[in-house]
Amino acid sequence: MKRILSAFIACLLLLGVANGQQKSKSMTEPVPCGPVPNENQLRWQDMEMYAFIHYSLNTYTDQEWGYGNEDPKLFNPSDLDCRQWARVCKQAGMRGIIFTAKHHCGFCMWPSAYTEYSVKNSPWKGGKGDVVRELADACREEGLEFAVYLSPWDRNHPEYGREEYVTYFRNQLRELLTNYGEIFEVWFDGANGGNGWYGGADEVRKIDRTTYYQWPETYKMMVKE
Repeated sequence: MKRILSAFIACLLLLGVANGQQKSKSMTEPVPCGPVPNENQLRWQDMEMYAFIHYSLNTYTDQEWGYGNEDPKLFNPSDLDCRQWARVCKQAGMRGIIFTAKHHCGFCMWPSAYTEYSVKNSPWKGGKGDVVRELADACREEGLEFAVYLSPWDRNHPEYGREEYVTYFRNQLRELLTNYGEIFEVWFDGANGGNGWYGGADEVRKIDRTTYYQWPETYKMMVKE
């Protein structure tokens, strides 16, 4: 009985293979229906799951958004370990990390050459620290991709709302894109303009978010040739 059953199953498998081969010869590739993802969108899908780490000066002021007048001396972590962050994300099955390099308060988590409002004027590591560098290196050690968030709104910078600030914003974006290796994504958000410190002006500044940043030109900085 077992031999008969085995022979019967083998015949079914052979018929299935033959039938599949016959269909594959007659079938044509289906025509795409609706929007088709481009290469960048497919790469984004392949990332599947990754972390977004928001850690900044306002971590120490218990604020969601810093105002822009917080003292850099508040940033002085005693046990900051970016390798531990990367290890945990890797163990959780994540494929990368996006890090908040600068949030709305304007405080930069790397020693930007374009502002004094950064970790270089904090007591952490005697002003020689660079959180972006440490996390970028940790990600590569763990085989993770690395990305940055850079807030378009800056409640500290005196020129925010004016043309000069757009140049400043692009200069900082260029620093992040050129000094920290491969960046798999750049993340912005829609919080743009409002009340802020703005170098001591302490006022409300509004912008047209559709035109102020001149996004088409800014995007060119991020597109690979």
